[in-house]
Amino acid sequence: MKISLIQKYNVPGPRYTSYPTVPYWDESGFTHEIWLQTLKKSFQESNNKEGISLYIHLPFCESLCTFCGCNKRITKNHNVENPYIDAVLKEWTLYRDILGKKPKIKEIHLGGGTPTFFSIESLEKLINGIFSLAEKAEGYEFSFEGHPNNTTLAHLQKLYDLGFRRVSFGVQDYSEKVQKAIHRIQPFHNVAKVTFWAKEIGYTSIGHDIIFGLPFQEVQDVVDTIEKTNSLQPDRLAFYSYAHVPWIKGNGQRGFHDEDIPKDYAKRKLYEVGKELLFENEYYEIGMDHFALKSDSLYHSFEDKKLHRNFMGYSSSKTQLMIGLGVSSISDSWYSFAQNVKTLEEYYKVLESDELPLYRGHLLSTEDLIIRKHILNLMCQFETSWEDSANYVSEIPEIVFQLKEMENDGLLIIGDNKIIVTEEGKPYVRNICMAFDLRLKRKAPETALFSMTV
Repeated sequence: MKISLIQKYNVPGPRYTSYPTVPYWDESGFTHEIWLQTLKKSFQESNNKEGISLYIHLPFCESLCTFCGCNKRITKNHNVENPYIDAVLKEWTLYRDILGKKPKIKEIHLGGGTPTFFSIESLEKLINGIFSLAEKAEGYEFSFEGHPNNTTLAHLQKLYDLGFRRVSFGVQDYSEKVQKAIHRIQPFHNVAKVTFWAKEIGYTSIGHDIIFGLPFQEVQDVVDTIEKTNSLQPDRLAFYSYAHVPWIKGNGQRGFHDEDIPKDYAKRKLYEVGKELLFENEYYEIGMDHFALKSDSLYHSFEDKKLHRNFMGYSSSKTQLMIGLGVSSISDSWYSFAQNVKTLEEYYKVLESDELPLYRGHLLSTEDLIIRKHILNLMCQFETSWEDSANYVSEIPEIVFQLKEMENDGLLIIGDNKIIVTEEGKPYVRNICMAFDLRLKRKAPETALFSMTV
């Protein structure tokens, strides 16, 4: 049965860090003026109530990992740090002037690239610069992504002193063969060292990112990686499916052949084996591809039905407004999305003109907002409802009809005005969300856009 379900539902599909997904943004209906209007509206509605989030993209890496689909610039020249920090702070100053009063920042996430490429002096300059124009919201949560090979004790201590309490380390896999294929040579003792340092300093949430479906990866590799991970007891885990999209990301994902990558049932078995080991060690499944100990805030937010998902991934609290700073960052006012330019050269050039470095976006329609709620509910709580008429669209009967086959396959339960994803259906939540994705259904992609769903 599992083989047939995987073969049946393993199709290209979005990961739904947003709705509409980026390929379906209506860029023709978007302007800078629209972005500013919705930005101010959302700020007025949410700043005093919940605060805002900042995602700051730090794009530099010293070497290229061939599994990575992020926007990055490979360099060993650390003279790039200061100009980039200055540019990000200038962008933040532009936003601060537009908002008109001090924002209360609930969340900050430093992503990349490799945030720990930057020196502690550069990171301190960045965070202090942010808070020269802002204040911390009550219950704030600041996080960053650390590379185990270059995260130092000084990095961890300085960021802790600046208010960071959550860190995630990219592990991927401990097999030497797999590491060589993805150009990410990273010994276990490096991960253990930074994990223990973070625990000793007092970080309250330490995460490890693991990937299944990597080239040459076998069941024993996943078992070994999970067992080593369990020995370190991180508070939360992201157990991601490898997204092989070389047609989008260029040569960075062409360091191996397609036949080297596990597919279909072989790939899914890697996940099932890993998941079972995590369950045995008292990790609980949270949303899609995430696991946490009962002591972690992500578990509590899932239990309290407060889990949120945005361009930064899963979050234990929701903010209506998220501003993205840095090259290629995406901002979300809830009513519209806006993305920055993708090259460093253009990013610097636009900021020199004292303008926000935006190049595209999308204004959400009333229908978009409703569908977005349903997809968020499914991604975060494995259920959704349209009992409230405000959550109803005329296509609901058609969506329900399309989901009948998934119900027959045991993937979900269709009730009166609601859908509940079953345990068997959790691996297929992206497929279930696709039934609600009206933009995708109205215009099926003519070329490869998305990774496989399973």
